[in-house]
Amino acid sequence: MKRVAIAGAAGRMGKTLIEAVYGHEQLELAVATARADDHEVLGRDASLLAGLPPGNVVVADSLESRVDDFDVLIDFTTPEATLGHLAVCLAAERGIVIGTTGFSDSQKRQIRDAAKKIPIVLAPNFSVGVNLVCKLLAEAARVLGDEVDIEIIEAHHRFKKDAPSGTALRMGEVVAGALGRDLQEVAVYGREGMDEERDRQTIGFATIRAGDVVGEHTVLFAGMGERVEITHKASNRMTFARGAVRAAAWLEGRSPGLYDMEDVLAL
Repeated sequence: MKRVAIAGAAGRMGKTLIEAVYGHEQLELAVATARADDHEVLGRDASLLAGLPPGNVVVADSLESRVDDFDVLIDFTTPEATLGHLAVCLAAERGIVIGTTGFSDSQKRQIRDAAKKIPIVLAPNFSVGVNLVCKLLAEAARVLGDEVDIEIIEAHHRFKKDAPSGTALRMGEVVAGALGRDLQEVAVYGREGMDEERDRQTIGFATIRAGDVVGEHTVLFAGMGERVEITHKASNRMTFARGAVRAAAWLEGRSPGLYDMEDVLAL
């Protein structure tokens, strides 16, 4: 059995990841961590946090103090916390699955540098369905070409901090790449006022933050007289968690490198 550590065990995603690990036949939960100020969960049974029967893993406030107890870390926390955990994994030569989004370019470089020494799976979205959608988007973009306007609409719960979502940006990168465009040059992140008419080369993004929406993404290819919409809707976080634990199991025996879910799913 591969020993798994979960960072951010007190959070919504952390609890779901704990449940997903318990449901995976090749993995076992060995470590669970939370922030030092999460006093209500520190020292508690991690299994109970996820609504499972009692186990033998208590929530700790430090990953470094438990580094000998796990083989791979799954991290869906914040950019700053993830980079701190990455440093621990790098020093101990442990693999890491990163589902955190909102990294800056310099932070992404740190992850790429670490991947020269340890295996890392980094993905903005671990849903199997979302990664399949990305393959469909590339094909749709190639077929429809420059004859359509492209807009990406995404919605998430009110607590999500980064916008647009990492998944929406990844979808934009896929579409732009299929069309030979640079997303940084053609992305439009908001429209208002009376400006010039839409430039067909642009790729627009619209962001919604409301209530408890888990995650919805639609890419709209709109031509004159018809439009194609490709949509993915997540109804609960378990779809992301199952993908992440699948990636953790897949990392077994992998050489250092930066991988994504397309590698894990052999897409």
